[in-house]
Amino acid sequence: MKSIQGVLAPAKLNLFLHITGQRADGYHLLQSVFMLIDWYDYLDFELRPDGLIERVDLRAENAQNRQSTVPAQPTQPALPGQDLCVLAALALKKATGCDLGVRITLNKTIPQQAGMGGGSSNAASTLMALNRLWGLGLSREHLMQIAVPLGADVPFFLLGSSAWVEGIGDKLEPISLPSAKWAVLKPSLGVSTQQIFRDPLLQRDSKTVTIFDFAAHPFGFGHNDLQPVAERLCPEITLAIEWLDKLGLKARMTGSGSAVFANLPLGVELNTTPRAELGWHLRLCSNLDTHPHSDWVSSDK
Repeated sequence: MKSIQGVLAPAKLNLFLHITGQRADGYHLLQSVFMLIDWYDYLDFELRPDGLIERVDLRAENAQNRQSTVPAQPTQPALPGQDLCVLAALALKKATGCDLGVRITLNKTIPQQAGMGGGSSNAASTLMALNRLWGLGLSREHLMQIAVPLGADVPFFLLGSSAWVEGIGDKLEPISLPSAKWAVLKPSLGVSTQQIFRDPLLQRDSKTVTIFDFAAHPFGFGHNDLQPVAERLCPEITLAIEWLDKLGLKARMTGSGSAVFANLPLGVELNTTPRAELGWHLRLCSNLDTHPHSDWVSSDK
C-alpha cells in the first residue's frame, strides 16, 4: 500500500507576543514572531482506498528521538472534533473532492499545552503529506486557504519559514533569523489558552511596534503579554523561568505556555537538568531556516 513515512512536524517558539487590541467579535489583535525549532512530532501516512480517515498513536517512551518507543498502541480512530490531523484531512477532502482515505500514525514528542504549536504543526504536515499521497498538486497558497479554519497557527507552519505575525495571527511575513541555540523547558502542568484570553487582567493595549524595531534586537525584543496571567494560573511557569534565570539565562514564556525558553549564548552549555521528580522536560534546540518539508509544495507567486 502506498505510504509516506517519517513526516516531520516542527514546533515553534514565540520570540515575543504583544496584544495590541481586541476586535468587536472578541478576537485579539497581536504582534509576534513565530520561529521554527527542531523539536518534532513524527507522522506516517498510509493510503486507504476506501475513503476513511483513521489516526492512531505511537506512545513515545523517550521523547528525545523517534526510535526509542514502545510498540505501537492503536487507539480508536479519533473523532473529527477531537484531532487536528483528522480535521485537516477532512478539510482537504472537502476542498478537492478527493475520494481517497488515509491511516495517520502520530508519534508525539512535542508537549501538549506548551504554547509550541504541536497540534497545528501536525495539521500542516498532514496537509502537505496528503497533498502528495493523494496526488492533488495544490500550491502552498491553496493549502494555506484550506488551513485557515483549522486554527490561526496552521497557515504559519505551511508558510515554510519563521514569520513576523500580525492581525489575529492571519497576517504572515516570512523573515530570516540568525542561527541560535535555545533551552526549552516544559513544566509538568499546562494552562488553558481560552482561560488566559478571557481573563480580565490580560494586558490588551501594548504599543504597536514595527519589524524594524524587532530586527535591532531579535533575541531580546519585547515581552509576552500572556505571561503574567499564565503565571498566576500556573505557578510552575514562574518556577521554570526562575530555574533558567539562576543559570544566567533570560527566560520567557512561549505563546500561551506553559513552556518557557531562553537563548543560549555562543559557547554556553547546560550542565544541569531539573530534578526528575518535578516532571519537567528540558530540551536543547536550534531554530530552523525553513520547514523540513517546505519543498513539498510550490508557490503560486
